[in-house]
Amino acid sequence: MNTSLIFQVQSFLILALIYLGVYKRKNRALHVKMMTSAIIWDVLLILQIELSRSAIMKASKVMTNPMLLKIHLFFAIGSVLLFVAMLITGRKFLKGNNAIRPLHKKLGWTTVVFRTMTLITSFWASWPEGTL
Repeated sequence: MNTSLIFQVQSFLILALIYLGVYKRKNRALHVKMMTSAIIWDVLLILQIELSRSAIMKASKVMTNPMLLKIHLFFAIGSVLLFVAMLITGRKFLKGNNAIRPLHKKLGWTTVVFRTMTLITSFWASWPEGTL
């Protein structure tokens, strides 16, 4: 099986877990477990991609990368940064800071959009060079 397919399947399953976690947001304990698992799995996926493809080295060639890859990187890096923000605001919310809830909610929906776009644009990024 091709590694691109393995990565795409994992990415889809992570996004499905995120959507399920959003759906279960009223059940706080389950929501926290699902979202934390999805974030950890997504970071592990990034590590897998880096170890198999040297993705960071390729991504660092900003000036020579195709526009489609730049778009993918925007959403992928944005997703990771938003994950950090979600973990910080989520922990504060769990500790009883209810004033952070509106921010956590806005960041959450933004994270879902960015992670969805990361999956969609990953199809562009995984195509062999010169075929688009």
